[in-house]
Amino acid sequence: MFRLAALLYSVIATALAGSAVIAVLSLGMVSVMAILSAAAAGALVALPAAWLVARRLYQKAG
Repeated sequence: MFRLAALLYSVIATALAGSAVIAVLSLGMVSVMAILSAAAAGALVALPAAWLVARRLYQKAG
């Protein structure tokens, strides 16, 4: 399950970090710190999200 979660993380983290950066930029916060913080927050939120999705996929398959 860890390998599936790792694979899913690469997709989910990209989507969440990108969405967070776009949200920050649309709010007019164009500083480097705001953009990096948003990207880091998206990558951090993606960890449990990828684990939950992988667990759901394994439950459905079994």
